[in-house]
Amino acid sequence: MLSQELIGYLAASLTTLSFVPQALHTFKTRDVSGISLAMYGCFTVGVALWLVYGWLLGAWPIVLANAITLALALAILLMKLRYR
Repeated sequence: MLSQELIGYLAASLTTLSFVPQALHTFKTRDVSGISLAMYGCFTVGVALWLVYGWLLGAWPIVLANAITLALALAILLMKLRYR
């Protein structure tokens, strides 16, 4: 059981951390021209649903990773809407 949870936290850390550089670059440059609004909208809703799924299962690696990714994705989505 412990190894399963460690794998979950490792996977969550890697996928979330891989998203951070792009988010920081977008925040810094405010360049959202290469981002598809439809794709990012779907992505953000998908991340929110993964967060709910993790919460319902009590799977904290899923909850933690998707909470962080959702915050970043929402910020980028809002920038896309604002700086079209």
